Amino acid sequence: MLLVFSLIAVFLVLVLLLKNQYFLLFSFMVLLCTLLPAYWRFEHQPLKTQTLMFVAILIALAVAGRVPFASIPSVQAASFVIILGGVVLGPELGFVTGSTTALVSNMFLGQGPWTPWQMVAWGLMGLTAGFIGRTKFRHSLIAMIVFGGVWGFVFGWMMDLWYALAYVTPLTPKSFILAFVASAGFDLNHCLSNVVLIGLLYRTWEKLFNRLDRKYSFLPKQ
Repeated sequence: MLLVFSLIAVFLVLVLLLKNQYFLLFSFMVLLCTLLPAYWRFEHQPLKTQTLMFVAILIALAVAGRVPFASIPSVQAASFVIILGGVVLGPELGFVTGSTTALVSNMFLGQGPWTPWQMVAWGLMGLTAGFIGRTKFRHSLIAMIVFGGVWGFVFGWMMDLWYALAYVTPLTPKSFILAFVASAGFDLNHCLSNVVLIGLLYRTWEKLFNRLDRKYSFLPKQ
């Protein structure tokens, strides 16, 4: 995992140094890096075909939850699906689900230099949700609501960091802070949409996935 994150960090730095050129190429490089944990898991604990199909279905659901709401800034269901995917699939496949969602959904909404940053942000959301899924907090609705709400802001801050480093000139402490403050409303929208969806749907979806797993045994054992 350390190698994966080191490579991704190098690609993100190159995007900035090359003034956001070749962003699509770097997006696919990031995608390849995010698939490395899945291959690692495949080598150490073979994944069933059903599991890979379930990952693909989650990605499709996340994309479907983002694209129709594109006209409402930062309000979409993609983050909810990614968080739940991380909880049930674990950190590695949670990372794959999040990062791939960004790339695929941007094929409908438009690719840009923001794509690799969104891939990393959503990938980390799925990764951390996977770690939460290995603890007792996955069964606490309050804990999951807090987790989703916090990630609504963390995702926005990661995108603000890219924007400030790439476009804010001159970059001073004041202009850096203003870049973050300017997007506070969008981050709040993301936070609230996560909170509402997790509050309303988390229990139902978790029970559904567990019921399907008992029948088809497609979830990896953690």
